[in-house]
Amino acid sequence: NTCSIRHKAEEKAFSFLGRFAKIKKKKPAMIIVMAGCVAQQEGKKAFKRVPHLDIVLGTQAFGRFSEHIDAVRAGKTKIVDIKDAPSIYENLPDFSESNLVSSDLASSNNSEYDAPGLVNSSSDKNRISRFVTIMQGCENFCTYCVVPYVRGKERSRKPESIIREITLLAKSGVKEINLLGQNVNSYGQKEKEMCFAELLAQVNKIKGIKRVRFATSHPKDLSMDLIYAIRDLDKVCNHLHLPVQSGSDRILKKMNRGYTRQTYIKRILDLKKQCPDIGVSTDIIVGFPSETRDDFNETMQLLDEIEFDSIFAFAYSDRTSAPAARFSHQIDEKEKLDRLNKLLELQEHYTKQKNLALTGKILEILVEGKSAKQHTGFDKSKENMEQMTGRSPCNKIVHFPSQHAKIGDLIKIKIKNAYPHSLWGYPTGA
Repeated sequence: NTCSIRHKAEEKAFSFLGRFAKIKKKKPAMIIVMAGCVAQQEGKKAFKRVPHLDIVLGTQAFGRFSEHIDAVRAGKTKIVDIKDAPSIYENLPDFSESNLVSSDLASSNNSEYDAPGLVNSSSDKNRISRFVTIMQGCENFCTYCVVPYVRGKERSRKPESIIREITLLAKSGVKEINLLGQNVNSYGQKEKEMCFAELLAQVNKIKGIKRVRFATSHPKDLSMDLIYAIRDLDKVCNHLHLPVQSGSDRILKKMNRGYTRQTYIKRILDLKKQCPDIGVSTDIIVGFPSETRDDFNETMQLLDEIEFDSIFAFAYSDRTSAPAARFSHQIDEKEKLDRLNKLLELQEHYTKQKNLALTGKILEILVEGKSAKQHTGFDKSKENMEQMTGRSPCNKIVHFPSQHAKIGDLIKIKIKNAYPHSLWGYPTGA
């Protein structure tokens, strides 16, 4: 299952599939399928790079998967299906314990979503946190992005199907839900059944679910109703990932983002007024075609003005299907890297500040599992305890020692130390 949002992800997919050539010679009955965005983008061209492929399955062809498998078993070769489908394919996953781990590991490796906190990094976390796709496609046509061309028109799943899936996940032991869409803010707008804020209210009622996260939000569709939902719904986490991409109005227009710098700032001010302690993260692209030093400096100034908790920043790279690949005045790679490093250095300052401000505070953590990195220097009486990790509602990683904390527990931690990318503390009363 493949992603084409960035060139690196595409190349990793082809590299992975290439490893099966020798196995296919030994086991000719094995069926090899390329599915997802790269399959949709490449079509029959995929066979030139991976001649041992059996099926190329596009993003809207999953409902026809079984018939293509049957056709290969009957002797048909090199099947390509990148045709549209009239509706989103609804198929509830296997909720057995083994599949709770394996299916999420597969989806997280190839997800088109790169928002923070949404990659399930361990089997422990996979047992308690799950992705649930609520919509497919995009119609924003940002000039740097291939999603509209490989995922098709925006379509939302039926709310009752989403609620049923999350209810089943809750019964299987899942505690945290990550709702996914290319622009979750516009969920249900075309279908006019239920808006995203209303969907959050329904998910918030599901017994067994302790936390709800979502990604990705588009600034132009961030409504006050959604802001109120973040404020009022107790299970919806106090965190918003809101990609800005640039601080320059000229570049935002060339990107076709549909908002101005000032509009974005107003959205953030509205959000912080209603949710003062909210964690805000963003995506930024540096070195977009024709970006001047002045444009870049406006992005740096935006970081100073908003003080994000964290950012995901990238040097612009061409995607063949995206309009920006044909734009003139491409930026030198060395200059892109220089700008990227300056941006990351500035953000590091604000991330440290935000983390240090939490020292001495008590945060409620959803326990995800054992801490991969063992911290030293804590109370001698706690040194033999298991070191655990989890996240706060505003998406801060927190490590702590505990004898009794179990995966999936909500536990209050008093923060003792702040690090550049995580926090460390003690359970209250310990």
